[in-house]
Amino acid sequence: MKALMLIILALTPTAEAAIPKVRLIPAFPNLTFDRPLCIAHANDESGRLFVVEQAGRIHSLSDEPAAKHSVLFLDITKKARTEHNEEGLLALAFHPKYKSNGFFYVYYSASNPRRGVLSRFQVSRNDRNAADPSSERVVLEVEQPYGNHNGATVIFGPDGYLYLSLGDGGSAGDPHGHGQNLGTLLGSILRIDVNPGDTIRPYSIPPNNPFVGVDGARGEIWAYGLRNVWRMSFDRLTGDLWAGDVGQDKWEEIDLIIRGGNYGWNIREGAHSYRPVPTHTKLIDPVIEYGREAGVSVTGGYVYRGTRFPKLQGVYLYADYVTGTIWGLRYENGLVTESKVILEQPNNISSFGEDLNGEILVTCFDGRVYRVQTIE
Repeated sequence: MKALMLIILALTPTAEAAIPKVRLIPAFPNLTFDRPLCIAHANDESGRLFVVEQAGRIHSLSDEPAAKHSVLFLDITKKARTEHNEEGLLALAFHPKYKSNGFFYVYYSASNPRRGVLSRFQVSRNDRNAADPSSERVVLEVEQPYGNHNGATVIFGPDGYLYLSLGDGGSAGDPHGHGQNLGTLLGSILRIDVNPGDTIRPYSIPPNNPFVGVDGARGEIWAYGLRNVWRMSFDRLTGDLWAGDVGQDKWEEIDLIIRGGNYGWNIREGAHSYRPVPTHTKLIDPVIEYGREAGVSVTGGYVYRGTRFPKLQGVYLYADYVTGTIWGLRYENGLVTESKVILEQPNNISSFGEDLNGEILVTCFDGRVYRVQTIE
C-alpha cells in the first residue's frame, strides 16, 4: 500500500510544487502571420489550429511544427473596420458541435455606424478548410461610441452557452458610465444561448441569467463593472471563468468571473478607488493586480491543464501585452498561494490559446505563434 501511495504522489502534481520558469518555442518555425491575436482549435479531431489576423482573416493549419503553409479559412477584411488600433477581427470560437454542424462565431468591428458584430458562419459543405462567406448570420450588434476598448473574447462555457466580453465603449475613464449601467451591454460579460430552437431568433437569454426580469437591466448580462476584458477562458477542470481586465492609468487586474458579479469599474480600478461614488452593490475584488511598474495592458490567459509539463498543472498563466512579461499564479480555496514572473521576453503578447490537449499557445505581434514549455 505504501508503494502504491508513492506512485500516486509521483504522478499527481501537488499544490506545493513551485511554479516553474517557462520559455516560448516557435510552434510553426516556417510560418508567420500579420498581427495574430487569437488562436483556437475546432475540437473536431482534425489536427488543425486556426489563427486570427486582426485585419479580418482566419487561417487554418496543421498542428505540426513542420507545417510549411496555412490555408485561408475566412476573409472578411472588406467588412472589418480597422481604423483604430483596437479594431478589427477580434475573436473566434467554434461551436461545441462544430464537427457535425460546422458553425463558428466571430466578433469584429464594423462601420456605419461604428459597432461590434457577433456573427455565426458555417464551414463550406465541399471544403472543410474553407468557410462559406455567404453563410454569415448576425447574432448581435452593439454600437460603439469610440474606437478603443472593444475587448472581445468569444467562448463557449461548459454549460453550452456562448460568453462574450465587451469593453466599456472606449475613450478614457468610461465617460458614459457604461460599466455600472445594467441597461447597456457595454462593460459587461454576456451569456447567451445561440441554440434557441427556432430559425427566427439569433439567440435567446438563458432564464437563469442574473438580471433576467430586473427592471431596466439587459438580461444578456452575466457580470459587469468591467473596463476592457482582453481575453478570458474557462478552466477545463473546474469550470471557473478567468478574465484579464485592462486598467486605466494605474492597475491591471485578473478576475474570477461569477454570476451577477460587479467588478467595480468605473468606481474602482482594480481594488483601488477611481471615482469615489457611494454604492450599495458589493464589488468583487481582483484575484491579483499589478501596477504600472510591472506593465501597461494585461492579456488574460489559461489555467494549464495539459499533460506535458506536470509542474505547471493548475497554474494560471497571463501576460502584459506591452512588456511581454508572463506571470503564473496558483489559486486555491479563494487565495493566491503563489505568484511569480515566469518569463521576461520582448514581444507583444496579444493572446493565449489552447490546443486540443490543453497545451498552451501564445500569439505575438512579431507574427509568430509560440508554445509554452517549462525550463527544467
